[in-house]
Amino acid sequence: MLQSSAALPVNLAEDLVRQPGGERVRRSLRPIAHVASPDVLTGVDCRLPSRSGTRSRAVGTVAGRVSITGGHLVQGSARFRLSAGAQGRRLGWSHYLARPGHVELIGKGDAQDLADGLVAEERDPQTLDLGSIAARLLNAVQRSDLLDRRAPMKAARTTLRWVALPAADAAEAGARFAIERRGLRTLVVRCDPADFADVGDFCDDVAVHDWLLATLLHVVEAGPSGDHGARIERLRPAVEHLLHLWMPQARLTDAISGLWDSLERRPGLARQWRSCVDRIRDQLTLGTLETLVQRARGEP
Repeated sequence: MLQSSAALPVNLAEDLVRQPGGERVRRSLRPIAHVASPDVLTGVDCRLPSRSGTRSRAVGTVAGRVSITGGHLVQGSARFRLSAGAQGRRLGWSHYLARPGHVELIGKGDAQDLADGLVAEERDPQTLDLGSIAARLLNAVQRSDLLDRRAPMKAARTTLRWVALPAADAAEAGARFAIERRGLRTLVVRCDPADFADVGDFCDDVAVHDWLLATLLHVVEAGPSGDHGARIERLRPAVEHLLHLWMPQARLTDAISGLWDSLERRPGLARQWRSCVDRIRDQLTLGTLETLVQRARGEP
């Protein structure tokens, strides 16, 4: 949740995510306001995490960006595309800078082993940590003097680790989502390699909507439920600032939008969201009925 008491207008949100260098900020107003920074490159030369513990060295640049949705929700993300180094050795930085967002594997490495390591819950801290790159971009926005530091509600951060691998055929294409411990989520995508450039947008979209669902569930399940006034005050920030942000697939290409179908089969994010919204409406309706009954009885 952005550290602002009110939803930021689009022009102010653009100022928050703008990066040095003058590259254009991406923005869209329909169906919901969204701004995203240009890619911020971070050079890396380190080991990659792997399930087997194999020491695989990788060199290149990670592309990070920060975005704001609906003037309230801020997200940092980082990604790279991995390929085998053509010459089997480390080259000069000019070679890697010419391929932004690409990282080359030096030496041997198994794709599935590396993919498993990248999304693993427990990893060697000496290996590449994309989360720290994304968090740095997000924290820079949250510390901005343009914000009043008065978020309308408290909400914990979540982290999504994802990988995309080629699908052998259409039957294998899809996405597998899981909730781990300590706010970690994992997402494994299988798709046509021609769609790899757009998979990052899909994963960002999943992360945003999973956060919305997790935050709304916490609001519904936490706090007192007996007193109508307390119930209204607990639910009000979520109703005013979160419910309208649920718009999955709003900015995805047609090819990538199909991946949401597999998420609707399991875990069924949209079904959970609708159920949660219905619970809020039921609680508000029940509270209103209780108030009307009290007034009819002449109770204070």
